[in-house]
Amino acid sequence: MCGIVGYVGKKQVVPLIIDGLRKLEYRGYDSAGIAVVDKDHQLQVRRAKGKLRNLEEALRLQTLDGTYGVGHTRWATHGAPTDRNAHPHQDCEGRVAVTTTLTGW
Repeated sequence: MCGIVGYVGKKQVVPLIIDGLRKLEYRGYDSAGIAVVDKDHQLQVRRAKGKLRNLEEALRLQTLDGTYGVGHTRWATHGAPTDRNAHPHQDCEGRVAVTTTLTGW
């Protein structure tokens, strides 16, 4: 089942969102991702198939720095569990990040 965690504030967002996603792991998922707006007001996204530790490794290799963002764990109901299919998704210009969760399945 999907899970969404968001934060807007003064603290660094990545550790807070990762901690929140970790608390949702019991729900089951096949990929995870995070979108953060950096100090230059640019949207940065990291996604990884598999366990949350794969996203954490992606974040270790390409760090994110910001004080607001959203994270998501995905359970594949549409499309294979891949990095590309992991949420959040961006618009064509990379200015908007969207994540969804489906209910009633």
